Amino acid sequence: MVSNAEKKKHHIVIIGGGPGGYEAALAGVQLGAQVTLIERNGVGGAAVLTDVVPSKTLIATAEAAQRVSHATTLGVKFSFAGQIIKPKVEIDLGVVNQRLLDLAASQSSDMLETLMAAGVRVINGTARLDGNHHVVVDAIEDGRSERMEAKTIIVAVGAHPRRLPDAMPDGDRIFTWTQLYNLTELPEHMIVVGSGVTGAEFASAYNALGSEVTLISSRDKVLPGNDDDAADLIEHVFRRNGINIYNNTRADKVVNTGKGVEVTLADGKVIKGSHALIAVGSIPNTEGLGLEEAGVSLTESGHVEVNKVARTSRANVYAVGDCTTFLPLASVSAMQGRTAVFHTMGDVSAPTELRNVASNVFTAPEIASVGWSEKELNEGKVSGFVEKIQLNTNPRAKMQGIEDGFIKLVCSTGGTVIGGVVVAPRASDLIYSIAVAIENRLTVDELAKTFTVYPSLSGTISDAARALHRPNI
Repeated sequence: MVSNAEKKKHHIVIIGGGPGGYEAALAGVQLGAQVTLIERNGVGGAAVLTDVVPSKTLIATAEAAQRVSHATTLGVKFSFAGQIIKPKVEIDLGVVNQRLLDLAASQSSDMLETLMAAGVRVINGTARLDGNHHVVVDAIEDGRSERMEAKTIIVAVGAHPRRLPDAMPDGDRIFTWTQLYNLTELPEHMIVVGSGVTGAEFASAYNALGSEVTLISSRDKVLPGNDDDAADLIEHVFRRNGINIYNNTRADKVVNTGKGVEVTLADGKVIKGSHALIAVGSIPNTEGLGLEEAGVSLTESGHVEVNKVARTSRANVYAVGDCTTFLPLASVSAMQGRTAVFHTMGDVSAPTELRNVASNVFTAPEIASVGWSEKELNEGKVSGFVEKIQLNTNPRAKMQGIEDGFIKLVCSTGGTVIGGVVVAPRASDLIYSIAVAIENRLTVDELAKTFTVYPSLSGTISDAARALHRPNI
């Protein structure tokens, strides 16, 4: 039962418990609101249960396997019964997948406990809007329906993998990225359809784990939306590591033959493998939510149109995360969730600036980027200078046997840091200093005079900033 005091509170109803919904719920109770969160699968949503956490855990295992394989180049020797042996890394995929699923479940449970301890009402069920001030909730456990009034509604329903009619995933040989964790044995030959971030990450991971990998790209290079130099380097590393890449072609059909898969390309060529991963984008989970009926504007693709404070076309309805027109990143979703609550509750809310969002591709090496790109500079969208330094000139990189990678820094004509790209192991950590510089409008001179550890990979960031010094800046 809800008390009269609670009824007087600002009631926020959140549909979806992913990063955006979770952070919105915590921000809401922190500001004194009554918060109800509805989630059908588990707190954390796809990001925790089937996407970010499991995939990056798999990638972490691949990185560990790679480090062992390359250890001999650093002078590390392995012996058995007094005899020097060359290590052969073997992966127990069943154990790996069970570990990552257990980790995801544990994380989801921890998040649920945090919400409940904070005073959030969590309902395991589905929900839909009934106008812009009411939500109808169908509980999964007992099937009961409840119509609740809300002063603010936050939609955080995420997205699901796009499926192709002639390449329908079956969870046996043909998979989406949410189904891969059912595998108990390492695929002999994984064919990855799609060369975006998801496709490239899994291609890199399974290659490092020991599978033969074929990557099919409809574009002229892998990772077409990333920095050109970074994409070229990753494709070079992929080919050097034995990944078969087919550019400028599409997979017209994928068939499970019972013993493997056959992928028919647009030119009629048939590629045979043991398994196939379909990674061709996502579709927002907005169908059947009553959004349009409530007056919420959607794009043709079904994404919710939002402004920089996550507000939709209806003043009291907000939307966050992968179901919106913003960047599909967990960090962005979380920030949107907090911003939405701050805005609706009248607290200080800073509009989300996508230009300042750091993103990362978890290939080997990683690709991290933030701010304006060199391509945008060349297109005349912004004026400035670019400096690129190869990591093979960095002493710490030499010590660690890092051969591939670079740091690229972009500054305005006035010397302010406005962009950066890092291609390196742990690039996701290295990009932070550049993101801080952009957020705080530091100049290249201010970045250059900040002390770095010697030797360190971050020292090359300082080197790039130093190289961008101009006497007239």
